[in-house]
Amino acid sequence: MFKKRFFIVALILSACTNNEDTRHFEYPLKFETSNGTETSNYNEIIDFYSAAADFSSFISLNEFGVTDSGEALHLLQIKPEEQVENPLKFLIINGIHPGEPDGIDASMLMIKSIIDNTIQLPKEIELYILPVYNIGGAKNRNNSSRANQNGPEEYGFRGNALNYDLNRDFIKSDTQNSKAFYQIYHHVNPDVFVDTHVSNGADYQYTLTHLFTQSQQLGGDLGTYVHKDFIPKLEADLLTKSLPITPYVNVFNRTPQDGFSQFLDSPRYSTGYTSLWNSLGLMIETHMLKAYKQRVDATLEMLKSLIYSSAKESSKIKQLRAQNFEKHLKAKNYDFNFQVDTTQYKTFSFLGYNATQEKSKVTEGKRLKYNTDQPLTYPVKYYNYFSPTNTVEIPKAYIIPKTYQKILELFQFNQVKMTKFQKDTILNAEVYSISNYKTGNAPYEGHYLHYQTEVESTIEKVEVKQGDVLIETNQKAIRYIIETLEPEAVDSFFNWNFFDVILQRKEGFSPYVFEDIAEEILLKNSDLRIKFDTLKSTNEEFANNAYAQLDWIYKHSKYYEKAHHRYPIYRIPK
Repeated sequence: MFKKRFFIVALILSACTNNEDTRHFEYPLKFETSNGTETSNYNEIIDFYSAAADFSSFISLNEFGVTDSGEALHLLQIKPEEQVENPLKFLIINGIHPGEPDGIDASMLMIKSIIDNTIQLPKEIELYILPVYNIGGAKNRNNSSRANQNGPEEYGFRGNALNYDLNRDFIKSDTQNSKAFYQIYHHVNPDVFVDTHVSNGADYQYTLTHLFTQSQQLGGDLGTYVHKDFIPKLEADLLTKSLPITPYVNVFNRTPQDGFSQFLDSPRYSTGYTSLWNSLGLMIETHMLKAYKQRVDATLEMLKSLIYSSAKESSKIKQLRAQNFEKHLKAKNYDFNFQVDTTQYKTFSFLGYNATQEKSKVTEGKRLKYNTDQPLTYPVKYYNYFSPTNTVEIPKAYIIPKTYQKILELFQFNQVKMTKFQKDTILNAEVYSISNYKTGNAPYEGHYLHYQTEVESTIEKVEVKQGDVLIETNQKAIRYIIETLEPEAVDSFFNWNFFDVILQRKEGFSPYVFEDIAEEILLKNSDLRIKFDTLKSTNEEFANNAYAQLDWIYKHSKYYEKAHHRYPIYRIPK
């Protein structure tokens, strides 16, 4: 690979004059030579990026971390020849799902055009591109795993080298890919973050759909600005290119005519994660039923529009981003677990197709059929207002025992400021007990996720050991800290099974032994006896279950282990 790369670069340089502005970057891409039916493989992609970095003094290519497939992630940086003092950082990530390579080819086409000055990179923008995030999936090429997709001829696979879907791994971080991404993300600290994808959901006339971070979840004036100002301007710009765009169509096996809601990108997803750091984030979702060349060309135009729109609004975006950080640092409470408000919606004209229900020739049941020769414009209700279902008072700090090395490692990767206790200490702290939770019946990305988690809290004196870690919330990572450490948050470390050991009792009792102890407990504790008798008289199931009665007494005795359901992360109130 390196001999080939050197040969290509040598050919390029030998054909160039000393004036960089007059040189032409001759590097045919597989997308171009196949007339838009093929995409480059991983080695070809990295060869291209290396050649681009060697060709232009304004481009650099660096490596970060090591992924599950054994290779480092690459990051291309492009600076305009004339750059403002504090440019807006713009990061594009491609190939989270390598079977969706539209952004991979569009980014390479854009780089060629920037080098040849057919696209002018605005002086307000410092552009970063992560060529392929899922390297293992990109190398696992096939032509059949995307059953609904119209090209290219061959592509990568959704799962990474460990078969994880990387766009579900941004919080739990089961992969080395995510840890390498953390390094890139915090190195760049992007003001605008773009993740390129391909999607279906329904059939319609649009080639492009957008999935911006949900407004209320992003929060503050930044969230309002994105959805009331930035998106309308972007949509208007794309219309001048004859590229109408719609919000991501979030439906399954039904038509959009019934209306649809914004997709809520919780922190497990790329843009949900970046929203915790107040980046203006979005996914480009092209429509998989459109031809590959059409999708790539549309993605390229979308990227150009995003870059130019961001350049015009660079001061505003950076200002609002800074305000969002400040807002959370000053806040008393933190809202989370947003859900769609079905009472609020907007109506817009949707470019769809006439759809019918017909008899299936396969199942003989009803099947949905879109008649693409019958374009149709109709009004749809779009639900894009979300309200928090949980609110928590922001503590002054959290305490993490030193034994939870995985959490502390993830906090280090995410540049969370931490202080170690220098000696054993007794503190007043808020302690959670997990009072209720549900668990999924099927595996999801290597986990059995908890949900609808509830906690009870008490103020107690707790023993903190030397080497335990204090995490103060007065820092830029405040949202990441709260979303991972508050058990009730949808993508908390608790819900991702980091603390399942506290849900299992380590000690118990034998009924034939505990019978005598239970009798003595009730004799010595009249209040407990009254509660016990009341429960028996009001709960028939409990009254008819001898073991349940003994277990109830056991859990209200000194013999019941404190660690059971006791959340080991403590909160220090303000």
